[in-house]
Amino acid sequence: MLNFDKQKYIQVVNGAVQLRGQIEKAVDEVTERGFNNLFFIGSGGAIASMYAYEYLISSISTLPVYAEIAAEFSLMNHKQLSKHSLVILSSLSGTTQETVEAAKYCKKIGAVTIGLSGEAGTPLAELVDYPLINYAENDFAADSVNIQLLYLTSRLLYKQNEFPDYEAFAEQMERIPSILLKVKESTEKKAEQFASKYKDETYHMVVGSGSSFGRAYSYAMCVLEEMQWIRTKSIHAAEFFHGTLEVVDEDTSIILLKGEDETRPLTDRVQKFAEKYTRKLTVFDTADYELEGISGPFRKFISALVIASALQRVSVHLEDKRKHSLDTRKYYRVVEY
Repeated sequence: MLNFDKQKYIQVVNGAVQLRGQIEKAVDEVTERGFNNLFFIGSGGAIASMYAYEYLISSISTLPVYAEIAAEFSLMNHKQLSKHSLVILSSLSGTTQETVEAAKYCKKIGAVTIGLSGEAGTPLAELVDYPLINYAENDFAADSVNIQLLYLTSRLLYKQNEFPDYEAFAEQMERIPSILLKVKESTEKKAEQFASKYKDETYHMVVGSGSSFGRAYSYAMCVLEEMQWIRTKSIHAAEFFHGTLEVVDEDTSIILLKGEDETRPLTDRVQKFAEKYTRKLTVFDTADYELEGISGPFRKFISALVIASALQRVSVHLEDKRKHSLDTRKYYRVVEY
């Protein structure tokens, strides 16, 4: 595979899987103490990844759950946040200013905090009650974070007596490094073809729903816009037909992300429309991957992870075909704002 360090990848993904015991201990202790609601807090790609797990919990559990953008969360005086809240925060660098400030705010309120970071000793890791550390860089961060959030989400549901199959799911997740490697290998040809065809495209629509919408939001914002400087709009499949469809023509690039949760009919509907009105539809569908070792009922849980892992290959090929490094920025962490 192009520009792919297999050893590094396996190390990052295995590192996330090996956090299972630490995650279980943290969730069990928090559950024993008791909490009334759950918050996911992050900025940019971090909160985007969390939207999938807000969706999963809302579709399974009666536990009140909120996913909030860190900067707004710290200002809005959220009335559901209290010392009886559990807050999960994420920042790969552990230094994202808005997320660190949100962690300080939660600490002041007295809420219990769990923090996902790529490095120990960072401000976020030092602030939270339960730091989860797994080193990763931007290339494999989505896989690492999604695995940790999967363990956190599924264990929380289990302790709420709403996911009795947790042990079976967690056991199957032990195989996820090899499964994701096959996902990447299976996507390689399609990723190269996409990059070759669309390397000069100036505008994309990225569409998803349910557990795949967060990845649509993230890929549009963090990769196509931030890393490749391509104008892009992320759209929820349910809202596609409330305005966005009017600017579709035969030359509109639509990237459709399809998962396997209850909202799949929404992306089916977009696909049916796009196949009729544009020549530039690309579909990434988790149902196209075998995912050997993952039981049918659990595929819903890992849809966001599978899509994120596949799209990483698209990013690498776009970087290559466009001769535009994924690490180059004009403004982000370059200038004051």
